Parts: sequence; structure tokens; C-alpha cells
Amino acid sequence: MTAQDQGVVPPEPRSGRHRGGEVRAASAEAPAGPPSDTGSSGQTFLVAPAVDLLGDEAVRLDRGRYDRVQVRAGDPESLVVRFARARPPFIHLVDLDGARTGHVRPALVASLVSAAQGVPVQVSGGIRSLADAEALIAAGASRVVVGTAAFSGRGALEHLASKLGERLVVAIDVRAGRIAVAGWRRDGGLPVEEAVARCREAGVRRLHCTAIERDGTMQGPDLDLLALVRDRSALPVLAAGGIRSPADLDALARIGLEGAIVGRALLEGTISLSELGRLRAAHRTIDF
Repeated sequence: MTAQDQGVVPPEPRSGRHRGGEVRAASAEAPAGPPSDTGSSGQTFLVAPAVDLLGDEAVRLDRGRYDRVQVRAGDPESLVVRFARARPPFIHLVDLDGARTGHVRPALVASLVSAAQGVPVQVSGGIRSLADAEALIAAGASRVVVGTAAFSGRGALEHLASKLGERLVVAIDVRAGRIAVAGWRRDGGLPVEEAVARCREAGVRRLHCTAIERDGTMQGPDLDLLALVRDRSALPVLAAGGIRSPADLDALARIGLEGAIVGRALLEGTISLSELGRLRAAHRTIDF
């Protein structure tokens, strides 16, 4: 049995105080606007850990394939506690079951928000309506990441953006140049360029872009895709998919992204929690 089969959990993180200053999490009561400085010129770049839930277990999948679990990380509440001790800007929580079934789990979100000890939690997976999004916000989510519902019809983006404002992040999940929805199992009917244009026109404030064919692979981020989304949208963009090292984080910052979501690299130790704190230590915190 390989180490991946057995499951890998991250080492116990060091204190949240690192060289260059204290990295703290701000209040999750009211989300803030996009950071005033982003990316390539020594400005704020956010790095957040991902916790992906399959059933009652934290896992990492290979390119979103439910039958290919790459890493098993055990109890999600314990993992959230470990990540929260490093005081990241936020924790990115993905309900994989919800993404597949279209059902949210507010009670589960509430328990993990409590485990996060004041660190804001951004939640995705299973949000198919405004009511779903509001239920997760009521459960304590600071922001919600919406993909399927956002591209369900011509007025969907405008409706969500007007009602949720800064609490909304739209998922730009891309396979072969097109948007994927419903847990990445269905083509969303739009090329990435059109999806991004619709988000901009609808007044969406922030995007979360995943290169599906890189996700969970540790093959490096798709810089061309991410630069396209950033340039076409002129919005803050969070990157996901394939991120494996501090060098990848540097590359993402250089192309002007707002930040990165890191999953498997944290679990396997190629990016450490203490490194995340060091990378952020020179920058201000972001108030949600």
C-alpha cells in the first residue's frame, strides 16, 4: 500500500506569528471589497488552504473524479483546526457530495466554521439557488462559490450578484476551454471567454478559476488560462488546480492574481503551512 493509499495529513503547523509580523484572521461578520492591491508589484497575494469533503472524510480527488481519491486526510474538523492555527486569510471548503448531488449541508458547514476558530470560511459545492447560498451564509460562511447556478440562465448571474454582492464568488471551472458544471460532470454550454464576459457584465466581484485537468495532479497551474481569465474579466481572480510549490505561488502572483487555493500540496508537504504564513507575513490581512 502506498503512502497515498494510506492517506497523508499535514504536519502540525507552527504558531501564527512569523518573520515579518503576525498573520491574523479578521472578523467574518462582514465581507470586504476586493483588495486594493493585488499580485505582481509587491502587493497582497492571498494563499488559502482547501478542505474537500467526500462523505465525512477530507480527501483530494484526481481532476474531480470521484472514483480516484489521491489523498485521504481523515477527519475534516481536525484538518480545519490545523489549518486555522496557521491563521490563513480564509479556508476554502468544498462539499464534493453537494457538488455532485446539488444539496447543501448547512449543519456541516456550521460545525466546520466553528472549528475554524474565527478564520473566515469560503464554501462551495451544491449551491443551486440563491436560497442555498443564503442558507450557507446563515450557517457562517463568509463567502460562497457558485458555478452551476450562476450559469443556469441569462438572468442568473445578475440576480446572484445583486443579492449577494461581495459574498459571491463565481466558479470558472474549465475543461478544454469550456465551463464545466454540476460537479464538473456536465458541460456548461459556454466557452470560458463568454462566461467571463457575462460575469463582468453582471457585476460579479470575484472569480475562482480552476483548471480541471490540473486539479489534484501536482503538475503546476495553467498560467495561460488564468492570465486569460484575469485579463478578460479585470476582476480579482483566485487560482486553483495543479499548484505544487512556492515557485508556483510566485508565478501566480506575477501574473496579477488575487491569490491561490492550495490543496494536495499542503497535504503532501510540498508547500508547508509555515511557508504560507511567511509568504503572507509582509502583507496586510484582508477583512471579510
